[in-house]
Amino acid sequence: MTQTKRPDSAAHTAGGAPAVAFSGVTRSYGAVRAVDGLDLEIAAGETVALLGRNGAGKSTTLSMLLGLLPPGTGSVRLFGGTPQAAVRAGRVGAMLQDGKPVPRVTVRELITFVAGTYPRPMDVTETLELAGLGEFGGRRVDRLSGGQAQRVRFAVALAGNPELLVLDEPTAALDVEARRVFWRSMRAYARRGNTVVFSTHYLEEADEHADRIVVMDAGRVVADGTGAAIKRRAGGSLVSFDLAGASTGPLSGLPGVSAVEVRGDRALLRTADSDATVVALAGLGLVRGLQVAPAGLEDAFLALTSGNAPHTPAPDAATRSAKELA
Repeated sequence: MTQTKRPDSAAHTAGGAPAVAFSGVTRSYGAVRAVDGLDLEIAAGETVALLGRNGAGKSTTLSMLLGLLPPGTGSVRLFGGTPQAAVRAGRVGAMLQDGKPVPRVTVRELITFVAGTYPRPMDVTETLELAGLGEFGGRRVDRLSGGQAQRVRFAVALAGNPELLVLDEPTAALDVEARRVFWRSMRAYARRGNTVVFSTHYLEEADEHADRIVVMDAGRVVADGTGAAIKRRAGGSLVSFDLAGASTGPLSGLPGVSAVEVRGDRALLRTADSDATVVALAGLGLVRGLQVAPAGLEDAFLALTSGNAPHTPAPDAATRSAKELA
């Protein structure tokens, strides 16, 4: 199979501009500020996960990125130009949550039609193979399983041979095996040097498949970095133990502790210094069933979006060092 050729991404991007750039972007719906002063840059070739609770502003952000919604204030640029120009040039592909199967057409017929609407499309056979649909080209789209239909939506997004792929909850409602197949295909696409931006509620997907994770809350970026860096922001470690009827009053004041949660008769402490916390617990005689574990991405996400975490502006993409993201 011959890989579809196109102009080199770096040379094709005016002045070395980032693939995606939001600058001071807001978007409101009546009195509700869905996106609130968003500053975000994504370099060409990055795979970035966008995380946030429902209502955090993720879908609105992706809609503005694709030019489907205008920003209220600020600017959105793709490859140095407008989103609309990038989409018209075939530089952007999108896989959105909504989509219905097209009746009475085969998978190959659909992808061939979509590819024909772009100036520099990917070869249809190549698209089908990359999306994991090589053996389904002759099957009707409206007779596919849910996982196979999701792969067709992925193939539609790839058909124009885009440099930037935008995925909104791409594995929602898929079973475990279908999710694995999808991410295998996505990684093959990203390895070609393309840029991927995806939103997901599956935190393990973000941790495993993204070079960088951007956490949004209340329309703002509250964390931006690798999964490891964001986990460290959660407080480093989780210390848990059996309360056995003891008071929880003193726990929030223990060394290193930033948050306290009680689950039944068990206390869970988020701490930046687990050694000091454990020593203090021993002094209080609270070591029954003691466990110490590193904080996971889910813990970090809950801490950052709980409403108690301070808002820290994301560093400019051009000035973030590898050390900060390590």
